[in-house]
Amino acid sequence: GGTGSSKTSLVNLISRLYDVTEGEVKVAGVNVKDYDLVTLRDAVSVVLQKNVLFSGSIKENLRWGNKDATDEEIVEACHLACADEFIEQFPDKYDTHIEQGGTNVSGGQKQRVAIARSLCLNPEVMLFDEPTSALDPEMVIEVLEVMQDLAKQGMTMMVVTHEMGFARTVADRVVFLENGKIVEENDSETFFSHPESERAKDFLSKVMH
Repeated sequence: GGTGSSKTSLVNLISRLYDVTEGEVKVAGVNVKDYDLVTLRDAVSVVLQKNVLFSGSIKENLRWGNKDATDEEIVEACHLACADEFIEQFPDKYDTHIEQGGTNVSGGQKQRVAIARSLCLNPEVMLFDEPTSALDPEMVIEVLEVMQDLAKQGMTMMVVTHEMGFARTVADRVVFLENGKIVEENDSETFFSHPESERAKDFLSKVMH
């Protein structure tokens, strides 16, 4: 959907950053309000548009998601997120110091660390809210490749994205929102080839090249 269609609001409602005032949001058929909040947040991990890294080592940043993560689990999460590729090139590797806000790493590296941090939780579902919007084209390709690998490995993901090529090749289902309502929902091939809604057709005519 376009800007202001409530895509980010849906991500926030699933992870209970705030709650619905009407209706229900369900995960695995269960109302999110019926889950223990800690249990829900452990099972559903969120990667935002602009993720925050803190002053400290890479290893310490990764343990913000799971303070009990072992070194082996951290290495595995970084491998899945393709973050090990650049971490291993640092002299201090996982003990490399990160400046507040991650100012001494690139945008793509920061996003891959953020994805690894989420993976350290071993979540059942990952929510990605426009994870490439703040990146340059080269970094976008890097992060999308990581997400595509996760999808191939069976990770359940919900992705808010304007990367239509990624949505077309990776998504099982596409949900199109407008003004806080689902206008169309279909499998990826049908949605992109034969959208039913006039609003979806108009949107795709503007964003597809």
